[in-house]
Amino acid sequence: MVPGDRFGADFSTARQLFVAAASRAGASLERIAHPEHGPRGESLSTDVAWLGPRDAQNVLVMISATHGVEGFAGSGAQVDWLERGEAGRLPGGFAALLIHAINPYGFAWLRRVTQENVDLNRNWIDFRLPRPGNPGYDALNEAICPREWTAESIAASDARLREYAARNGAAALQAAISAGQYDHPRGIFYGGDSPTWSRRTQEAIFASYLRGAARVALIDFHTGLGPRGFGEQIVTDRPGSAAHRRAATWFGAAITCPFDATSTSAPIVGDGLSAAAALLAQAEVTGIALEFGTRTLEEVLFALRADAWLHAHGDPASSVGEEIRARMRAAFYGDADDWRGMILGQALLAARQAVAGLSAGRT
Repeated sequence: MVPGDRFGADFSTARQLFVAAASRAGASLERIAHPEHGPRGESLSTDVAWLGPRDAQNVLVMISATHGVEGFAGSGAQVDWLERGEAGRLPGGFAALLIHAINPYGFAWLRRVTQENVDLNRNWIDFRLPRPGNPGYDALNEAICPREWTAESIAASDARLREYAARNGAAALQAAISAGQYDHPRGIFYGGDSPTWSRRTQEAIFASYLRGAARVALIDFHTGLGPRGFGEQIVTDRPGSAAHRRAATWFGAAITCPFDATSTSAPIVGDGLSAAAALLAQAEVTGIALEFGTRTLEEVLFALRADAWLHAHGDPASSVGEEIRARMRAAFYGDADDWRGMILGQALLAARQAVAGLSAGRT
């Protein structure tokens, strides 16, 4: 097996690989059509594969493309899990739910956000309540996402960001930019003003497939933070909580958490892992975000800022647009066999650890 065989070069190819692998594994499949189209007019969808008894009490869940362009890694991991016959190794009475490309728009267009320009992992808040503020982002909005994208404007913006970091610290700058914000719809890490299509779709999938589950292990695949190819196992449950203790038992002492400064991620609001427990109130939920490093944080943030400018003020069909999309792809997908091999090995280990954890705790 060559690692590249598991990864599609674009959304459509990745989807074809997933559907074919799920079919060969004997999964029941559901295709949920997305209202938008891809850059070449292709249809978009979220695809759901279920393996095992529908009344299973213990379920492994794997989600790809929460942040669309990050879907290359998650899709490859899902395809590999299916092709290796891991479904056939599940204990009796167990099931697996694989959600492929929950944000297919972002995957196809090489954007991290949904078609609403929303970061899905900041969208899981109660919009009936006042939305969280982010004074740091407010102060830096014009520097993070300038109206012009020229050498001069970029240099001025970068100087403003460096000044903020020098005054407040690098961690404070990362938190200001990435924690989530709800007041700048054209900015980055925008949480939206209502539930997105992708959030509503995930809610419907959980309600349909997991309503009878008693114990759920959830792996949400991400890229863009940390050393190249390293899979950080991020837990968003608070240290000391039962869910955090379970994750440490299942995945080991190397788990990290944004709330105790062990993670490369800043503390965020509105993430899907934290929302899963509320969506599955009848179940014991143990989840991780498996985050694979690609480029430096500076390169990743620069790509995100360029993408935001392109879709707010630029022309996505221009040659500059093509350059920015290529930069986005490179920032979130390590398109080389050594990187892909690291993703597959660590993803397989995490899935097996999750199944072992479910097995140890079942009654």
